Amino acid sequence: MDKQHESRDAEARRDTSRRTAAHWADETAAKIIREKGEKEQYTCASGITPSGTVHIGNFREIISVDLVVRALRDLGKKVRFIYSWDDYDVFRKVPKNMPRQAELEKYLRFPITMAPDPWGRDASYARHHEVDVETMLPLVGIAPEYLYQAERYRASVYAEGIQKALKHRDALKSILDKYRDEEHKIQGEWWPLSVFCDACCRDDTDIDGWDGEWGLSYHCNSCGHKETTDLRGARGVKLGWRVDWPMRWEYEQVDFEPAGKDHHSQGGSFDTARHVCKDVYGWDAPVTFRYDFIGIKGGAGKMSSSSGRLYDLSDLLKVYTPELVRYLFAGTRPNTEFTISFDLDVIKIYEDYDKTERIAWKIEAARDEAAYNRERRIYELSQVEVSPEGKTRFPQVRPVQVPFRHLCNLIQIAGGDIGKTLEGLEKAAAATDKPLTPEQCAPLRARTICAKYWVEECAPEEFRFRLRLPGERAELSAPEAAGIRALREGVVCQIETFTDDKSCAEAIYGAAETAGLDGKALFRAAYQALIGKDQGPRLASFLRSIEKERLLEILADYS
Repeated sequence: MDKQHESRDAEARRDTSRRTAAHWADETAAKIIREKGEKEQYTCASGITPSGTVHIGNFREIISVDLVVRALRDLGKKVRFIYSWDDYDVFRKVPKNMPRQAELEKYLRFPITMAPDPWGRDASYARHHEVDVETMLPLVGIAPEYLYQAERYRASVYAEGIQKALKHRDALKSILDKYRDEEHKIQGEWWPLSVFCDACCRDDTDIDGWDGEWGLSYHCNSCGHKETTDLRGARGVKLGWRVDWPMRWEYEQVDFEPAGKDHHSQGGSFDTARHVCKDVYGWDAPVTFRYDFIGIKGGAGKMSSSSGRLYDLSDLLKVYTPELVRYLFAGTRPNTEFTISFDLDVIKIYEDYDKTERIAWKIEAARDEAAYNRERRIYELSQVEVSPEGKTRFPQVRPVQVPFRHLCNLIQIAGGDIGKTLEGLEKAAAATDKPLTPEQCAPLRARTICAKYWVEECAPEEFRFRLRLPGERAELSAPEAAGIRALREGVVCQIETFTDDKSCAEAIYGAAETAGLDGKALFRAAYQALIGKDQGPRLASFLRSIEKERLLEILADYS
């Protein structure tokens, strides 16, 4: 029995070693344990202000944390994954892509959680954007614990943290000024917090004084209201960002939180937050890394919620399956800037994922063991389903691979009918004595839905086609019509006898020779006869993908 335990322990150590060496998320997990020590529970954090559409640039932080959380859980660690909605921030600007602009502008300088939902769906503007994210994240296997800062501030959860900031006001001022030049240092009296007026809800207030304990006095410049409020019951008092962030690190005992390269710039918010966290709140700043911006293929500059130029997770999931969405980020180091494509590069990304899958399942050999470990780990982290403990789970059933390019052709052959496309794939699989299982059908359907959307909404015009109807004749020369007849008699009439594309392609060239045409001329004539274009999908594969009777009907009128 002891030997069995030793064997399992050794295997677990080898598996841990393989993962840690294979992926940046595992490297980060190991660093967290090394720097924070062995703990009963590790806390990993992320968050954003829901001031507009939460775009895929913001999503990079969410999924980066999720990948590290999974890596920690794979090591047997208990992890709390918190996501903070900073919905008590000031509503400063109405994004250009929002409806009912005039109505929203009335709520500028209010907490964003008090602005109404311009779509009328949710309780507030902020809640609308929160719901959009919270309903989409489970689709890609992400399930954090949500913290709503408006609720927490209004419930005076942070009263002691606010009081501590007031007691260390001078120290905070020195820390914030440390990285500033003389022109940008804080001038005059400064307070580490702001107040939303209890009467009109705007943040157009000035602090009049603090009694050294719980009483804070202020007046409102907009409505004239003034009062002394008790921090233990105050609903409108909020710390400034560079103090609020480290205060919450200590309050939530955060061990890991990444940040964008703007926050990680020299003297940026992370540098100051690190000092504030240690010097004022007595907590070591979390382990972190810098993640870079994301662009859209064909777009200029980074995305911005305020400008309205953005794509969100729902846009990605129209083109990429959930596993492919995770793969885009799991396969790229966070500090690498990259673009997400909606053009022809989509086909290449699906091909790359399929290759990673084949290597992970040992269908295709990797270059060496290190390459295998890396590809397998990326594949594991790309999967949506996890174990009950939140650990990565390798699929129990090997997925069936239908190349995305081929699937796009099939969906167009079927006139955009997903049901017909899947029915044809199921028949083809059954004919090989390898019928598709339910576990294989579900992801194949998801990929087919993405293929349909991409073809119809994103693909360049030269990639799209429509099969001609019977009797819809192309304008061909006499030699070209003879070539179509030779193609029909020599290839299509016996299409079921070709077991692969190579043998079919040889027969196509044989038909060209019979008709006295060169191959290029016959290919053009065939595409014109079938789809009304000079070019199209690879002809051998294309012919073998179309029902024989349908081909004969389309090519029948070339006598």
